[in-house]
Parts: sequence; structure tokens; C-alpha cells
Amino acid sequence: MDRMHDPYATGQQPVVLDRRTGPHGEVVLRRHGELLQIIANGTFLMDTSDGRSERLLVDAARDALDDRPGPSVLIGGLGVGFSLAHAAADPRWGRITVVEREAAIVDWHRTGPLAPYTAEAFADPRTRIVEADLVAHLHDERAGQYDALCLDIDNGPDWTVTEDNDSLYSPAGLAACAARLHPGGILAVWSAQPSAGFEKALRNAGFDAVRTEEVAVARGVPDVVHLGVRAA
Repeated sequence: MDRMHDPYATGQQPVVLDRRTGPHGEVVLRRHGELLQIIANGTFLMDTSDGRSERLLVDAARDALDDRPGPSVLIGGLGVGFSLAHAAADPRWGRITVVEREAAIVDWHRTGPLAPYTAEAFADPRTRIVEADLVAHLHDERAGQYDALCLDIDNGPDWTVTEDNDSLYSPAGLAACAARLHPGGILAVWSAQPSAGFEKALRNAGFDAVRTEEVAVARGVPDVVHLGVRAA
């Protein structure tokens, strides 16, 4: 997917629907034509134009797992809800946990303009929404373990939205990811561009079968999903 759909092609100006400032800075929801867009600290995160790369994030993780029944998945970042909705539409997944630190984004899904994208997923009994910082959640042993982690909280390891997120891609952050995975579990990380350095970091952190899957875009560098397996 071309993650950043060209919002000015129609000549329309975006309209801010909500703007909030919290512990992690400013988050904005705006409408541009038929699209809804999320902007965090002035950085475009995503819009509702497509969702191919978010679906790949979830499917690549599921396809890389073995035949264990009802695998659990943690989705890091709610965004516009494509990853959650796609996971909830797949009966093969068991427990689905979404960790989102911005209360505003959760509100926009529960009762706001983004509700049409995730209403069924929110009502699914497998779904649990955790309002917390993802990095802190991964370091918390009480969070338990999962069969898959699907992380999409930035524009990628080399382009973080806030400095706090840098630690997720550090050796300590990747060790925390491994700790939250069952043996043989899958770590899948979305990125707006390939990162050879992150592939190396995954291998150095002890992940096996490290690979990168590309999502073709209309122009420019392809979106990718970085994948690694926690050693059994």
C-alpha cells in the first residue's frame, strides 16, 4: 500500500475533526475528502485509503506460525484499525490484544468517526483493548506471552514518531519482544521502508528466520514487514 495516500490530488483541504494533547504530544484526526487521517506530533501516520500493508502484517505473522490451535496475537498500535479488523475477521486467531497508548485514538474507534472500521472487531469476544504504552507493556512480565507480535506504532525502525519509541528497536527492546513471545512465536514489524540495519538487529537479538516482505506501492520505496522467529 502507498501508506501516505496523496491527500491533495482532489484539491480539497483537510478538515480537523479532533485534536488532543497528551503525555506523548499532539494527536490529530482529520478528514480529507473520503479519507480519515491520523497525524501524531506533526507526522503523518496513516489514513483509511487502503490497508494492504496492515493486512500483510497480520497474515505474514499467522502464516509463519506452526499448526498450533487458536494462536494469540498482540497488535501494537490501533491506528485506523485495519490490522485489528483483519485479525478479527480470521477465525484462526485466538486471543487478540491491541495495545494503544493514545486514549484519543481508542475513543475515535469506540464512539467516533473510526467506529465503522472496527465496530465488529471491538465487539468480538476475542478482542481486548489495552490503553498503555507499548514499550512499557512489552517490558512488563505480567503481560504474559503471545504467539505473535504485530507492531505498527511508527513509520518504521528508522523513522519513529516519538523519541520514546526508539527503545523498541534497541537490543533491550527486542529482548523484551522475545520475552513476550512463546518459543517459535513470530515478531512482525511494519516499516515504511526496508531496513538492513533492523534485520541485523533482529539476528543479533537471537531471532531466527529473519526476512523482509515487501508491499508494492504506486511510487517510491515499498512498504515492508520485517519478520523474525523466537528460537524454540
